[in-house]
Amino acid sequence: MKQVFRSRMLGWAAGLAMVAGIVSVAGAQQDDHGRKWKPLPPLSHIVVTVVKGFDGKPLPNAAVVFHSTMNGRDNGNLEVKTDPEGKATIDVIEVGSNVDVQVIATGFATYSQDISVVGANKALEVKLLRPRAQVSMYQDSTGKPAEVKPGVQEPPHPVLPPAQPAGDQPLAPPPTPQTPQTPQNPPSSTPQ
Repeated sequence: MKQVFRSRMLGWAAGLAMVAGIVSVAGAQQDDHGRKWKPLPPLSHIVVTVVKGFDGKPLPNAAVVFHSTMNGRDNGNLEVKTDPEGKATIDVIEVGSNVDVQVIATGFATYSQDISVVGANKALEVKLLRPRAQVSMYQDSTGKPAEVKPGVQEPPHPVLPPAQPAGDQPLAPPPTPQTPQTPQNPPSSTPQ
């Protein structure tokens, strides 16, 4: 019986020593030693809705590129694809950042806008247009449609004559090609 009591006491003593050791080690740490914990900066919830400019319907699978900078520091590029409702959502951009939002979709002109993230939520609606003439610093091309010239990028399309209206006229059989006829001379009755 004494042995059982001794082993229990020894077990309790060992457990108490471990707890005391852990508490003393934890209490020995000071704030100025080791890695300092830094809280995450406040982040913004940005939603970009991409719609077609001519009918207002959502544009799925468009690429929305976020290029974030803050205090002159480049935070890199992030690309998000739009969902079937035309929305691209991102939650990792710091509040106070300047963001260049670029939207790229097949068959539409590329859109770009600089925004400043000042609050916890930011919503942006982008209306994509069909391609326009290339921007040039030497001429004003505002609102001009793109000029596509036939050639390598697009083959010329043949122009067909307008179709004749179908009226009450019966269909005529197709014309048969005529072969030239040679006149046949009757046999002559001349002696040879």
